[in-house]
Amino acid sequence: MEWRISEQLVPYPEALAFMEERVAAIRAGTAPECVWLLEHPPLYTAGTSADPKDLLAPDRFPVYQTGRGGQYTYHGPGQRVAYVMLDLKARGGDVRGYVHDLEEWVIRALDRFLVKGERRDGRVGIWVNRGMGREDKVAAIGVRVRHWVTFHGIAINVEPDLSHFSGIVPCGISQYGVTSLWDLGLTPTLEDVDSALIGAWDEVFVRPETP
Repeated sequence: MEWRISEQLVPYPEALAFMEERVAAIRAGTAPECVWLLEHPPLYTAGTSADPKDLLAPDRFPVYQTGRGGQYTYHGPGQRVAYVMLDLKARGGDVRGYVHDLEEWVIRALDRFLVKGERRDGRVGIWVNRGMGREDKVAAIGVRVRHWVTFHGIAINVEPDLSHFSGIVPCGISQYGVTSLWDLGLTPTLEDVDSALIGAWDEVFVRPETP
């Protein structure tokens, strides 16, 4: 499997084009699976379930329609995005299991910073309990599967400008907030988060058997 890490901001259309090409190549057996760690410039994306009324500031940043599941999300500097392109058929063909594994991957990576990330029934993403009944989302998950090859993936808020989330109702959920590792009082770099994600990968994702 190939790990790609981009140090410069990657335009969203460029990332989509790469994923489309790599997904087709993985299906054809001409390229390896890939996880791409990157940052985007500030932008909003609309998943297949996005409600237009949840786009509160349509002129604030570029808005991109995308084929992943979910609703509106924000991407921007200080957020580590991981696009995951895997041959799901070679890994058991279980889409729900794959989403669970993505969640577990994020939870284990966050645990390396002593952050307890948690799942919540009916709420996509990974959440942290802030106490006094307050819960905030620290990571988003949105996936797409085509011909049993995955793309899109996860986004962990490391040190983004949290005010940028105010232009949308993140994932259609208005009752809860959004946080970041820095907002929680931690100061990891993106490189630290990359190391945590890479280190937790093999704890969760079983390597497919070679025919």
